Parts: sequence; C-alpha cells; structure tokens
Amino acid sequence: MPELPEVEVVRAGLAPAVVGARLMGVEVFDERALTRHTGGGADFERRLTGRTMRAAVRRGKFLWLPLEGSDEAIIAHLGMSGQMLLREPGAPAERHERIRLSIEHPDHGELAVVFADQRTFGSLAVDALVPTPDGAAGGLGDPLPLVASQAAHIGRDPLDPAFDDRAFRAALARRNSAIKRVILDQNLVSGIGNIYADESLWAARIHPETPAAALSTRAANRLLAEVRLVLERALAEGGTSFDAQYVNVNGQAGYFAHSLNAYGRDGEPCARCGTMLVREAFTNRSSHFCPRCQRKG
Repeated sequence: MPELPEVEVVRAGLAPAVVGARLMGVEVFDERALTRHTGGGADFERRLTGRTMRAAVRRGKFLWLPLEGSDEAIIAHLGMSGQMLLREPGAPAERHERIRLSIEHPDHGELAVVFADQRTFGSLAVDALVPTPDGAAGGLGDPLPLVASQAAHIGRDPLDPAFDDRAFRAALARRNSAIKRVILDQNLVSGIGNIYADESLWAARIHPETPAAALSTRAANRLLAEVRLVLERALAEGGTSFDAQYVNVNGQAGYFAHSLNAYGRDGEPCARCGTMLVREAFTNRSSHFCPRCQRKG
C-alpha cells in the first residue's frame, strides 16, 4: 500500500498541474472508484465540472484537492494500487483507468488527470472540508486550517510542522501494546506503514514487540527522529516501488527499495552487525528485524 512518501511524491507532482486549474470535464468509467463518494458517477461528474482546484494537500496517506469558493474538495485514497497520473489531453486510456479529469491550467494549458487502480481498493470522492481542532493547517500544501472530513480522524504525520512531539511521547507512555502496533495506529500518528515502521525500528535499534510504555524518553525521541529520517530519505528517492503498482504522476517508479535495511531482507546479514535478519508474523503482515541489534528487552 502506498505510504506517506509515495503519496507525498504524488501530491508534489500533481500540485503544479492542478493548482489553479479548472475542471473542464469529468468521466467516470468504473463506479467502484467512488466507494467513498456519497453519490454515483453522474453526481460526481455534475458536482465537479466547471470547478477550480486551489491546492493539493496531504495528511498521512490521504490526498485532497480543495475547490475554490467552497468548503469542498476532491479527496483521493490510493488504496493498494491506486495511481494519479498526468497525461496529455486525448491520451489513450490507461490500463485499469477508472476516472479521468480533463483540466485546463492558466499556464500549462489542457491536461488530463487519470485515476487508475488495478485492485479497485482506492477511490475518489467529493468531500466536505472541516475546521482542524488545533487551528493549524489541515495538511501539507495548504495553509488554511481545514481538513477533508474523511481524513479528520487520523493523526498528524511526523513530517507535519504541527505534529506534537510531547503528546506523541505521552501517548507511548500510556500504551502497553507493541511499539510497532502503536506507530501503525493512524489515529495516533499517520502515514507510517509496515515498510517504514520496520525501517525506523531497525534504525532506532528497537524490537518491534517492545511495549510502547517500556520505552524511555530517550528511546522514544530516538525512534521519532529515525521515523522522520527514514521518511525523508524515502521521499528523496521517490518512494518505494516493488512492482508497477506504485508510480509517480509521470508513471515512474521510486527506488527507495534499494536502500531498505530491514523490510524484505530476512535471511540477509544486518548491515550493522552481520547477524541474519529475521521475519516474524505480525497480525496479517510480517515484521523484519535484527535479533541482535533489536533485542527484546
């Protein structure tokens, strides 16, 4: 599933093309891509045609495009395999294309924004914008204190300037669940998925099953610092692509997979100590870690 770095790469790629662009036409080819929309395809097309997008915003794994002169936005969740692609007007249909937005930008002219999704777990919707409880910007890309209602329940992500480090440490101190389970809780901290959880815990030398409350303040600070470093490195390398399902708006894959130290490396030597990395079942996923560097205290 695309995580924070992958969604941010998509947001940053879309922003120059969509901010200030007018929606000239909307085509829904598969209504399974509207599972988060309260109306059907005709309603989605009617509510967007002629509107202008004023920003491209992200919080965690959610992306939304606020519409000028209203408290509404187009919200996108990429699910497992969703793609937001920029194409020339009249370009041939993409494989697994579900929705096409024909736009006109005052500087870049006509373009097409294509939502393609092989596994159909992703979706677009017209969503309401609601005030943020803390009065800070709703997400990266828009200074206004508004957040899409479908993303309002998730916590801020570690790269958000309004993320509260002290509240995060306090939340860890109150939880006896495994630290990996806690940092995957999108209500507490958003945008961290399985890949980046494993990488951050490896970098911080913390066993994924360590109770969150057992972490010292120093360890909690170290973990948060490593989470941020891992996410920033992944962003710099365009995200993580293991197959063709995650690509940026131009259809290009990210290459952070070549920099992974733990995730998917079971059976290989730890880059720090040479001990063979292991994989253990974790809910419906797996955890990858070094049994020597990340001892379970």
